[in-house]
Amino acid sequence: MINSLALTGRLTRELDLRYTQSGTAVGTFTLAVDRQYKRDGEPTADFINCVIWRKSAENFANFTHKGSLVGVEGHIQTRSYDKQYGTKVYVTEVVVDNFALLEPKGTQATPEATNQPQTAPQQTGGNSYQSQQKPAQTASQASNDPFASNGKQLDISDSDLPF
Repeated sequence: MINSLALTGRLTRELDLRYTQSGTAVGTFTLAVDRQYKRDGEPTADFINCVIWRKSAENFANFTHKGSLVGVEGHIQTRSYDKQYGTKVYVTEVVVDNFALLEPKGTQATPEATNQPQTAPQQTGGNSYQSQQKPAQTASQASNDPFASNGKQLDISDSDLPF
């Protein structure tokens, strides 16, 4: 029998990180995973409850935030517990074994999450991809570019942006 899955989606909220009585870290989160088909022309998503344990949970909490695009690998688990008045509750969730951060590092901290204005990434020396300069365009390349400003300053304000 095989119980294995891989999901790619966005976090619907911050990871809820807690510790057991023995000090083991456990985190719970919900992953919004898009479906391939649309209902009435609108995209649909499934909201999958996930749990992650130990050092992975602490790392996940440190490197993700609401809206982060992540990939998770794990298995499905069904458990049950008794509520206060004797009713049995069944919970099905994904137990995450591995995860991957699927966005560039610079997009991890959003202005909404930190309540800070977004600034340009710091330039560093060495072979970092951020420190490499884009080659200059030739005149023929610039004339074929529909977004080229031809040396003129574009007048775009923050209110013109859709996000």
